[in-house]
Amino acid sequence: MNSSLSVNEITKLIKTEYGDPHSVMGMHEVVIGDKRCVVVRQLIPDAHSINVIDQKSGKKFSLKKVHDDGFFESIIPRRVKYFAYTLEVDFGDGNIWETADQYTFEPTVTEYDRYLFGAGNHYRIYEKLGAHPKQINGTDGVSFAVWAPNAKSISVVGDFNNWDGRRNMMRLLGESGIWELFIPGIKEFDVYKYQVKAQDGGIVNKADPYGNFAEVRPATASIVYDIEGYKWKDSKWIKQRETTDRYNVAMNIYEVHLGSWIRVPEEGNRFITYKEAADKLVKYVKEMGYTHVEFLPLMEFPFDGSWGYQTTGYYAPTSRFGTPKELMELIDTFHQNNIGVIMDWVPAHFPRDAHGLARFDGTALYEHADPRRGEHLEWGTYIYNYGRNEVKNFLIANAIFWINEYHIDGLRVDAVSSMLYLDFCRDDGEWLPNEYGGRENLEAVEFIKHMNSVISGSYNGVMMIAEESTSWEGVTRSANDNGLGFSLKWNMGWMNDFLSYIKKDTVHRKYHHNYITFSIMYNYSENYVLVLSHDEVVHMKGAMINKVPGDMWQKVANLKVAYGFMYGHPGKKLLFMGDEIGQFSEWNEANSLDWHLLEFDDYKNLHNYVKDLNHFYTSQPALWEMDFDPQGFEWIECDDKERSIVSFTRRGKKREQQLAVVCNFTPTPYESYLMGVPEEVDYEEVFNSDDVKYGGTGRVNSETIINRHMACNRCQNSIEITVPPLGFAVFKPIFKKND
Repeated sequence: MNSSLSVNEITKLIKTEYGDPHSVMGMHEVVIGDKRCVVVRQLIPDAHSINVIDQKSGKKFSLKKVHDDGFFESIIPRRVKYFAYTLEVDFGDGNIWETADQYTFEPTVTEYDRYLFGAGNHYRIYEKLGAHPKQINGTDGVSFAVWAPNAKSISVVGDFNNWDGRRNMMRLLGESGIWELFIPGIKEFDVYKYQVKAQDGGIVNKADPYGNFAEVRPATASIVYDIEGYKWKDSKWIKQRETTDRYNVAMNIYEVHLGSWIRVPEEGNRFITYKEAADKLVKYVKEMGYTHVEFLPLMEFPFDGSWGYQTTGYYAPTSRFGTPKELMELIDTFHQNNIGVIMDWVPAHFPRDAHGLARFDGTALYEHADPRRGEHLEWGTYIYNYGRNEVKNFLIANAIFWINEYHIDGLRVDAVSSMLYLDFCRDDGEWLPNEYGGRENLEAVEFIKHMNSVISGSYNGVMMIAEESTSWEGVTRSANDNGLGFSLKWNMGWMNDFLSYIKKDTVHRKYHHNYITFSIMYNYSENYVLVLSHDEVVHMKGAMINKVPGDMWQKVANLKVAYGFMYGHPGKKLLFMGDEIGQFSEWNEANSLDWHLLEFDDYKNLHNYVKDLNHFYTSQPALWEMDFDPQGFEWIECDDKERSIVSFTRRGKKREQQLAVVCNFTPTPYESYLMGVPEEVDYEEVFNSDDVKYGGTGRVNSETIINRHMACNRCQNSIEITVPPLGFAVFKPIFKKND
């Protein structure tokens, strides 16, 4: 072996154990004897010969193969300075490859980038880490960068180098833990992974944590993709979002699992695509009167049955449904139709899949090493190390990525309770207390506050929504006021009480009347969303229509009054797909919703009712304008447990906007029912679930209802009405000019 490098150095290169290949590979000035000259070194296994081509003169210099594994080196005679060159590689099969030398390019990640990342404050780090097509010094290629501080070495591997880690070895940038390489000639849609060699010599191929696109499962590699260049058409929506009070607007959310909203049975029960959803789903959501759609996680995930909640590609939309720009088009189309888009996001845990974040550089990098802090035993997943700056930066930048690059209007943060409590789903001895001996995860709390403060301070109108099931105080209070800083919180207490109530036989509901009235006692402690989500119609919990008692007519009527009460109750709303149909089968992520049921009257009536209820809700400021102000709600009668009837007033900012609502949770109708009202004027009925067009009995109040000017319930005035069986009815005061 005749080389200017030692045998040990060449061996380390061939074994991919050289932390800084740029320091020896490519062109370098050397001293041979008493003469200064340049040397060029390349490691290209399977190469038959390699020439260096002087870009100025066109002269070729042949490199000598000094190791059988493809290590080439030559001293260029009478050259004492660097010169511009390309490589001409002959693989001996007639395939001649000319390329720029990857080891001649300066780092694409600056010292300042590394400093901010190490401090946890590089909120656009995704523009530096990952794979980014770009042109450097006139050369097209892709810059790769990945954080793996404990790796012995990292290489980029893919079809372009026969998955050989010796071909494209990365360099470690100082003490940042970031490995970087610009590879000329790599192009969009090339498939790649990072080949990570751990300190113990173990090798694993990892998908890119910051990758923007991925192969369709079960394949797991990342795909080079340029997310720049999509021409957004939603500037009107974004401007409106930035200037609108997000708390005092209508919000009724349609929760969607895109993989099962509708399938295409004619083509093997395949998923619909993002492009098809931009037509079908957008039209449906708009027609049904929803203001927002909320997607179960669309970040890349390996197993369909996880519904997206075991994320492996946080910066990559799942390729099941199409390309990243096709998802952008879907979101853009929603915005052009005045529909907001919320995405489920999972910073609470991640799966153990070998190609993912787990033990990324051979050590517990993203996760805690101690299983008492680092593992969710119940879910079989790892927990993020929220105390590590680079991990926090990964997650915070990811939230910002979806807002910046995909124009997402809000993130629903999954499983917040599991982040807040160190003993979440753990028995004694399975968890470690915090430094003060408590069970609160102080590092996770600070991460959440940091993230929400950054987003609320930079993106007016963007919502951060917590799925938090405990009584943690101040979830939606500002982080500056010792809160967590979320915009909204799912009201899990209301959901549990409400479902427990409507499951009861109607004759027994009077014994559980407080189940539907108690929520008002704590309603203004947080900014709540009332949710009937996917979690309530899976795992043997039964579909919504199976939760309620009675024959088919009563089941549909039960759902109508239940949904009516929900829409009348203060708080924003969320309904899972399929609940508007009344399908009997539990939701199954592998199948389409039972759309064929709409051929039958009972289901069609319920479907039309939900559509009209949505449009009625959005048209009435009293139902949403003061959701989080105690002045926006007042009981008329909450103690009529014998008849299982509740009535209340909802108010908007204007007096004439107010509504009086009555809900009857039994199949017994009541004629000449005296109900208190707050205004000394006549009333008119503006909505009734028992209308015959919804399959009801027709017990409606079609005439003007004269004020009786006598006290009733908690009011000084009253009206006499017909209360429909299992019915929801809404009344509006008729104000005259002088009232």
